[in-house]
Amino acid sequence: MSGCIVGWSHLPFGKHDAESVESLVVRAARDALAHARVGASDIDEICLGHFNAGFSPQDFTASLVLQADEGFRFKRATRSENACATGSAAVHAALTAIEAGRARLALVVGVEQMSRTPPAEIGKNLLKASYLPEDGDTPAGFAGVFGHIAARYFDRYGDQSAALAAIAAKNHKNGVDNPYAQMRRDLGFDFCYQVSDKNPFVAGPLKRTDCSLVSDGAAALVIADRNTAMTMQRAVAFRSRAHAQDFLPMSKREIIDFEGCAVAWRRALEEAKLQLADLSFVETHDCFTIAELIEYEAMGLALRGQGARAALDGLTQKDGKLPVNPSGGLKAKGHPIGATGVSMHVLSAMQLCGEAGGMQIAGAEFGGVFNMGGTAVANYVSILERAR
Repeated sequence: MSGCIVGWSHLPFGKHDAESVESLVVRAARDALAHARVGASDIDEICLGHFNAGFSPQDFTASLVLQADEGFRFKRATRSENACATGSAAVHAALTAIEAGRARLALVVGVEQMSRTPPAEIGKNLLKASYLPEDGDTPAGFAGVFGHIAARYFDRYGDQSAALAAIAAKNHKNGVDNPYAQMRRDLGFDFCYQVSDKNPFVAGPLKRTDCSLVSDGAAALVIADRNTAMTMQRAVAFRSRAHAQDFLPMSKREIIDFEGCAVAWRRALEEAKLQLADLSFVETHDCFTIAELIEYEAMGLALRGQGARAALDGLTQKDGKLPVNPSGGLKAKGHPIGATGVSMHVLSAMQLCGEAGGMQIAGAEFGGVFNMGGTAVANYVSILERAR
């Protein structure tokens, strides 16, 4: 039996110096329960998404959810981790418990606190999401890894600077309407395209505007089995979901093809009995603009090497053929690692329930979520539709 999202919460992403991982988890969990109109005692399964990798001194964090309410005591609670797809790993773990009949209601919380960490340590922590024997000494950390991917793509298909700037500008424009976004400022194409003191090169052909933000934040979902969901105020169903894990070393794959992403999208669309053209919008993983560009090709929106057309022809704008990242994506919203996948599902559920405010895509019927861990290593796709 498939699961349905029946409630959610989303804290603003940004720098939260007065918060801790614990306080972010507690706030998000309590708000999600209130939104779903359920109590802690009603929850059968707790799934926490928390990457950590050195960002927080407190590890072993699954039980921090219990700090939100004593009614959680003695419930099953497990932490999931799959690099930048950690949040979706937690979502899928909850769905597995529900589909197996082991849970009627599950709570998923995604969290990360990154901004307290010194910049040099941030780079070191993020590199743990790569294959250290090959990438451990990469200058500029994880940005350097994606800078390498961008350079390889440019070598194969030509200079894509205009397309990357168009993606960055689109996402920043969309982020203005997202009340949870860390950066709510329309930077414009020219600023994102031009190299300047405020927008220098960071790694390879990637500029500052091509890189997602270091962020703190949390988001949460309450997921119910379908029969239970049909008795509740709202229900957003998982029409399908897919997870494709690829090799960790980039040397074992053609990295600019994002093959695991393509496999996950193909599986999810086949299971949903839908075509990409049937989707009303997609929330995709733009940790760097080059990632969103290659994801256009992997999901089937553009042919290999022609992702720039989708960006430059306006296909992915809010009023385009397939709006991509109407939330502003990671680029504007911020990327607190463990919270990102949960955030994507929350914002997609809001769209399908017509509760997305200025982000709203009119008449949204089906939504796609793609959350990626590492360099297209952990690949999660969800296809969502409103059931109630």
